[in-house]
Amino acid sequence: MRDTIKIFTISFTGSSAEDFFERLRGADVKKVIDTRLWASSQLAGFAKKKDLPYFLKEIGGIGYEYRKELAPSDDILKPFKDNKISWDEYEVQYIDLIHHRNIANILLPEEVQNACFLCACKTEHQCHRRLLAEYLQREWRQPVEIVHL
Repeated sequence: MRDTIKIFTISFTGSSAEDFFERLRGADVKKVIDTRLWASSQLAGFAKKKDLPYFLKEIGGIGYEYRKELAPSDDILKPFKDNKISWDEYEVQYIDLIHHRNIANILLPEEVQNACFLCACKTEHQCHRRLLAEYLQREWRQPVEIVHL
């Protein structure tokens, strides 16, 4: 049997920089995979796309990778944020999108071993980072453990 792939998920929203980086270091995360559609927003503070790679490397020796193809498309995210579609509709549309993008075959298990999917949603409950991790858990032929930090 193949080794279990461990995937983490995290948000920076509502978190201090100290708490955010300590959660990543404490979990021994090797790489943060940024799955945000809007990764350069000024609202992201210390987690802006242009600054985060530096902080991750310097504070925790952690790699960084921006993967826009893992983000929801604007035509799915915007209606959800504007309360024009429900979470259930969003979930179906996002899973359809990543399935159509062939993410389970594009993203390799060894690429995400001890990696952490990053998003801005405060919790994983209504967030695509959880849906993405669970999708990979279903699609891959080896066990996947998901840990929400």
